[in-house]
Amino acid sequence: MGCSVSTLPPGDPSAIVALAPCALPAGIPAPPVATRPAAVPERVAADPGAARDAAPLPGKVEQRALGADASVAYVVYVPSRGGAGAPILVTVHGISRNAFEQVSMFAPYAERAGVVIVAPLFDRGRFPQYQRLVENDSGESPVAVMEAVVAEVARATGAHSERLHLFGFSGGGQFVHRYAMAHPERVAGYVVGSAGWYTFPDAGQRYPYGLGYSRRLRMGDFELERFLAVPGWVLVGERDVHEGTAMRRTERVLLGQGQSRMERGLRWVDAVNGRAAELGLAAPVRFETLPRSPHSFRRSMRRGDLGQRVFGHLFGLVENAAPAGHARSRPSPGADERGAG
Repeated sequence: MGCSVSTLPPGDPSAIVALAPCALPAGIPAPPVATRPAAVPERVAADPGAARDAAPLPGKVEQRALGADASVAYVVYVPSRGGAGAPILVTVHGISRNAFEQVSMFAPYAERAGVVIVAPLFDRGRFPQYQRLVENDSGESPVAVMEAVVAEVARATGAHSERLHLFGFSGGGQFVHRYAMAHPERVAGYVVGSAGWYTFPDAGQRYPYGLGYSRRLRMGDFELERFLAVPGWVLVGERDVHEGTAMRRTERVLLGQGQSRMERGLRWVDAVNGRAAELGLAAPVRFETLPRSPHSFRRSMRRGDLGQRVFGHLFGLVENAAPAGHARSRPSPGADERGAG
């Protein structure tokens, strides 16, 4: 069963790459969509400017340029029924910049759930520390870039953008939980996949280690109670238990957060739920392990049912869902990144 593929000329900075997910009979689980076209692509527009201004094509994964700034790229998927009134999932890549892969593999779930997916692509040289939300040397904010991309897609599709659903893997998980802390009013729910380290709910530590205001980064002093009202999930592969070469390993993080992504995720969930308990609030974050999954988005999708878990948690998608696996939501008893996460 084939999938249609189309692209603009490869040399054009505003080129669009489109991959249509295959149609499947009802009741059969959708396999992950391929992340690269397998056939010789065909042109969909002769005028790059016209393609950039056109609305995203329903039922296709497209890499596009932002209309207001063609140097900013993003990937988008609109379900075949269209995006009017649909919720938006913002998925954020790690340092591998695999935005196209994330959207492509999530597309079958978004099709069933009626969700528009948006993935900003943070240029490596332009936003080397996007994970911390901080401005680059030119004063450009990765948060502002994400918001501009979301606004463009919402205008073009009619999707709802008032409150967003967020997913991030590795370095993207860092971006997502920090965005939820900084802008809880914008977040309906979030899922962190295997982040390398975290901002803890501790006002005694300066951002990005804690909530205290950092004059150098001009960020912090977040409203903890508002963040604790946002539901979240932390998912880590059960084989993601080793120190990674791209994981922050300063003495401060090793001592304060742990040796592995597994340990760091558990400690952060305990700390967040512990602060909620102190304030008389329900535990807002749950922790789950992904079976047979190392530190790999692709393998977590194929082995750990990551897609089904993300869309189940955020949108209630239960069709073809796998067993819940190892889930935890435990309150605490009293309770700088250079790589992928």
